[in-house]
Amino acid sequence: MVFALDCPDALALAQFYADLLGWVVRVDAADPDWVEVVAPAGDKSGFSLAFQQIEHYRMPEWPDGEVAQQAHLDFHVDSLQRAGAIAEAAGATKHLRQPLSDATFAVYTDPAGHPFCLCEV
Repeated sequence: MVFALDCPDALALAQFYADLLGWVVRVDAADPDWVEVVAPAGDKSGFSLAFQQIEHYRMPEWPDGEVAQQAHLDFHVDSLQRAGAIAEAAGATKHLRQPLSDATFAVYTDPAGHPFCLCEV
């Protein structure tokens, strides 16, 4: 299964998610506007992320705004603190609005503005 996100720079956003997840960027020279991030060799999940570069990209405005988020990714993590540090080091920003105060998950945005959650399990 592939989950694709529109963005202004496919390679840059793919590199962000590869850094965040410890995955690998895969670029097809015939179509540089579509870049995938795949799990390391040996992972049998069959899941990958794709990034499609589009003209006139508009960043989502979550939770309110003209441009709705439309979708978001949740990542299950062992420690919100450790995962948050990794996310921020890769280029994520912790969102100013956090819907819950119980600290079981945190909302971040990637460099293209897509919201995603780190969910402690």
